[in-house]
Amino acid sequence: MISLAGRDILHSWAKYVYTGIGLGLLIGVTLSMAGIYRGMVDDAQALLKNSGADIWVVQKDTLGPYAEPSSVRDDAYRTIMGLANVAQAANVTYLTMQVQQEGHDVRVMAVGFEPDQPGQPPYLSQGRHIARSHYEAIADVKTGFQLGDRIKIRRHEYTVVGLTRRMVSSGGDPMVFIPLKDAQEAQFQKDNDAILNERARSAANPAFNRPGAADVLGAVQSLQTTSHSVNAILVRVGNGANSAEVAADIRRWKHLQAYTLPQMEEILVAKLIATSAKQIGLFLIILAVVSAAIVSFIIYTMTLGKIRELAVLKLIGTTNLTIAGMILQESLGLGVIGFVIGKITATLWAPYFPKYVLLLNSDAILGFLAVMAVCALASIMAIRAALKVDPATAIGG
Repeated sequence: MISLAGRDILHSWAKYVYTGIGLGLLIGVTLSMAGIYRGMVDDAQALLKNSGADIWVVQKDTLGPYAEPSSVRDDAYRTIMGLANVAQAANVTYLTMQVQQEGHDVRVMAVGFEPDQPGQPPYLSQGRHIARSHYEAIADVKTGFQLGDRIKIRRHEYTVVGLTRRMVSSGGDPMVFIPLKDAQEAQFQKDNDAILNERARSAANPAFNRPGAADVLGAVQSLQTTSHSVNAILVRVGNGANSAEVAADIRRWKHLQAYTLPQMEEILVAKLIATSAKQIGLFLIILAVVSAAIVSFIIYTMTLGKIRELAVLKLIGTTNLTIAGMILQESLGLGVIGFVIGKITATLWAPYFPKYVLLLNSDAILGFLAVMAVCALASIMAIRAALKVDPATAIGG
């Protein structure tokens, strides 16, 4: 049975190999789509892990800084620090934006953080941490920036003093870290024209510009040009403390929303990327159907092309089981060739995707089993056609 399949493959090896290559490219795309989904989940988990927080405190009735807009007063962290079992609490801001890098736009997430507090990059691959309170930045290597490069964020330029890796947003955008005060200004402060218009409106409002009360107008205009808001407060609990209990205390006494690490993972994976996961899943099903159709068509065509040979085999007493096994082996062999080529191509082109592609061995094993199952099912139509061949065809042709 093995000899029959091998000889038949050698008889039309070119068509067989080319079919395997085409099937391999489809399998490579399928494995890449699974890797894209795994990469999205890994990006979300890396975002949470790299923040170094146990609890995310955000605006009440929101899902937090990654899934929904959140605004919290920047002095709220002081009251949180007064709670039991809170070791650290630090303000942080997140702003997704476009920056210029050698003449082209790079989409980044600008993160405002406080030194030596949760939210600071946990490690650097090159350079140093930010030492000044303004105009220094740390960039992920995926942005393309190098040490000493200058990044323009809103009105100001920042010098890159450190580089880090795998610091990305939930959407896969690389991060740029800048001092918190600079980030607050970049995110919340209005442009010059808007500030002038607001000052003119305030001056024209009798409630703010009363005769003999010029200090009221000055105070109002000062509030219009300064920001005291952040997107979240990152909290670390003390050793042995229960983060869920601390989060419950924050929700109860501070009238803010607080999420633990498992809850944030649930928000990012089950809510933020749920639609993308469904879309990728549907695409995988379509690819599986297309692959099965291609294998089925090729094996069926190859079977119809050797009707006389099959009739001769039946005439000399070859059993139906042997003939069915031969066709099944050819189909499975096509799947093996396709999977090997698909795995190699997926590994080779994965680094060139704009988003992180995570190829897991477990997915590869499941993919191989799925390919074998699809190829086995695809051979059924060809087996049925082969078993219907009349042995008299070998004599009458």
